[in-house]
Amino acid sequence: MKKIIVLLSSLLGISSVFADVLTVSPQQAAQMQTQQTAVIIDVRENDEWNAGHIAGAIHIPLGEIQTRVGELAKYKNQAVIMQCRSGTRSEKAAGILAKSGFTNVHNMDGGLNAWQKSNLEITTQ
Repeated sequence: MKKIIVLLSSLLGISSVFADVLTVSPQQAAQMQTQQTAVIIDVRENDEWNAGHIAGAIHIPLGEIQTRVGELAKYKNQAVIMQCRSGTRSEKAAGILAKSGFTNVHNMDGGLNAWQKSNLEITTQ
C-alpha cells in the first residue's frame, strides 16, 4: 500500500509540473518570436541543429538542459518555447524548466517537423 501511495504521489507531482507547461502551435511560436515576446530553445542534438534550425533559436541539447539552466535565467519570467524534432524531448525539457521556477514555459506541438510542414523557414547559419 505504501508503494502505491508513493507511486501516485510521484505521478501527481509529474503531472503538476507538466500542467505548468502550455502547448503552442508552430504558427503561434513563430508569431511570439516575431513579436519578441518569446525565446525558442532547441533541445535537439548537434547534428540535428546543424542540419537546420529556427533562426534566432538558442541551442541547448536535452542532455545538457539540467546543467545549463542558469544560462536561461534571464528568460525566467518571459515566454520560453521548447522545441525539438517532434515534441517529445522538448516536453521533457519544458518540465525541467518549469520545475526550475520558469513561469511561462511552452512546448511547441509537433516540433521542427510541424514547423516545416507549416512552411515556416529554417536556417543552417
